[in-house]
Amino acid sequence: MGLWQSYRLRWKRRRWLWRARQRGRELRSLRDRTASIRPGQILLFCCLRNELVRLPWFLDYYRNLGVSQFLIVDNGSEDGSAEYLCAQEDVSVWHTTASYRGAHYGVDWINDLLRRYGTGHWCLTVDPDEFLVYPFSDSRPLKALTDWLEASGTRAFPAMLLDMYPKGPITAQPYRAGTDPLTIACWFDSGNYTFRRNPDLGNLWIQGGPRSRAFFADNPAKAPALNKIPLVRWRRGYAYISSTHMMLPRGLNLTYDRSGGEIISGCLLHPKFLDTLTTKAEEETQRGQHFAAGAEYRAYLEGLRAQPDLWTRWSEHYINWRQLEILGLMSKGNWT
Repeated sequence: MGLWQSYRLRWKRRRWLWRARQRGRELRSLRDRTASIRPGQILLFCCLRNELVRLPWFLDYYRNLGVSQFLIVDNGSEDGSAEYLCAQEDVSVWHTTASYRGAHYGVDWINDLLRRYGTGHWCLTVDPDEFLVYPFSDSRPLKALTDWLEASGTRAFPAMLLDMYPKGPITAQPYRAGTDPLTIACWFDSGNYTFRRNPDLGNLWIQGGPRSRAFFADNPAKAPALNKIPLVRWRRGYAYISSTHMMLPRGLNLTYDRSGGEIISGCLLHPKFLDTLTTKAEEETQRGQHFAAGAEYRAYLEGLRAQPDLWTRWSEHYINWRQLEILGLMSKGNWT
């Protein structure tokens, strides 16, 4: 990387950090339990709106993996999400009714909380419909992974977003709060993915899967990105710049081996396609607060009117992380 590019990215990072401080003023604390954060604890950061039905399983899933504290931004929920979160002993909650789009789709708010509370911790940043699986996640807690990453000098852990869906129309099996959404949305595409390198920031850009083939078939380049860097040993001065798709400093994005080998990685299981999606798509299409004024949710809403079955004869039924490794969707690298 040349001197000019290095200088430009340094100033870009400073602008993002400045934005985070400014937008962080929009957050009002509803329940602050950050005084109980202890050194070595794994923290989870999340921004959400109207996700009450998903929260019980989401919180329990990550508690069982070893997350100690949850730091959550509630963006004007009207379904009781904020009240439910405030009642949880390991959750700190900030509320805002400010523009999600104006905060760069919540990134500014999360960057501010990461700056204030994440420094020195392994921080996991996910949405309430994203469930991290990693090598040996069925037998080793998240701290075993972070200890190994730290010992090997690794600062960031990548994960491919893997869209999960049911067999048959998504409205056929109602989802109930507190149940595992993967018992319904238990299928995924094992192929149909494209990978390219972002020449500016160095991250991989991944697209494809069921959302690409079912909702963006006419323009797959507009399909959502599936590359994520959800787990980072946070330091003051780090910043996400596009959800968790990419970061600054630039070196945090180089989470793959360019010499042909394999570096450890995981998957974020993404059971988005539940019966709750139609209501969510209607709400977000009307609000227009997501990327491109909610174009992604408009595509979902139009596609869901036909009651599509995302399942095909090439769909894979999810078993465990070892299956994903065999299929080349994640890697344990040299962690044994």
